Amino acid sequence: MNQDIINEIKNQDYASITQTLEKFLSDQIEKNHAKGVILGLSGGIDSAVLAYLCKRQIKEKTVALIMPDTSITPKSETDDALKMISLTGIEYKLIDIKPIVNEYSMYLEPNDQAKGNLRARIRTNILYYYANSKNYLVLGSSDKSEYLLGYFTKYGDGASDITPIILLYKLQIREIAKYLGVPENVISKKSSPHLWKEHEAEDELGATYEEIDSTLYCLFEKKLSVDETVELTQIDKSMVEKVYQQNINSEHKRLPAQKPDRG
Repeated sequence: MNQDIINEIKNQDYASITQTLEKFLSDQIEKNHAKGVILGLSGGIDSAVLAYLCKRQIKEKTVALIMPDTSITPKSETDDALKMISLTGIEYKLIDIKPIVNEYSMYLEPNDQAKGNLRARIRTNILYYYANSKNYLVLGSSDKSEYLLGYFTKYGDGASDITPIILLYKLQIREIAKYLGVPENVISKKSSPHLWKEHEAEDELGATYEEIDSTLYCLFEKKLSVDETVELTQIDKSMVEKVYQQNINSEHKRLPAQKPDRG
């Protein structure tokens, strides 16, 4: 793998990026006549970055919802989320979604993957419940890597009013997290949506984020072909093609609902 590409992705002006994102958040609250923002805080790095961004200028206008399913969510994840609450001082609510998932499951045929996506959609329903009741905007936690791969639940964690960190690749999320002071254990641990037991993002995706981001960066920022990307990144062609195909296959997730032409 070409370390120079990884360094190129990582080496950004994170002070300037932070200022841009802070202004974006404040402007969106004003533009939409909202009273604040609400986010789901999982204990992972993406939502942590959101929480730390919010605490800098709109702390009093931010609410975080911690929503584990205690039948599968590791206790360490909830502990990390609560630790970030104590470090940021933002308002929060802790809601165990296990009883809600169990109630759904009484009426549905078993399917572990569909049930995992159901968990994401239940969390989004709760976020929008509080957003409606408080006139808040829902913050989306998708980064650019996961957005381009379609690695999110449609109408689940992919649903939001604004998506502040969607312009940053996962490797850049790790770097801005360092700049913002996110705890090191949150930055260094493996990413996971925790939609089912022992769920890890890189295992499901079949690639490391170094491979994913190098490939996506060359395809979308440098506008290179698959073969040119293989040559520059020194990543196996089958891996580059896999990432490229994931982007194509997930296009429907990034588009509004399709409708027929009038003809």
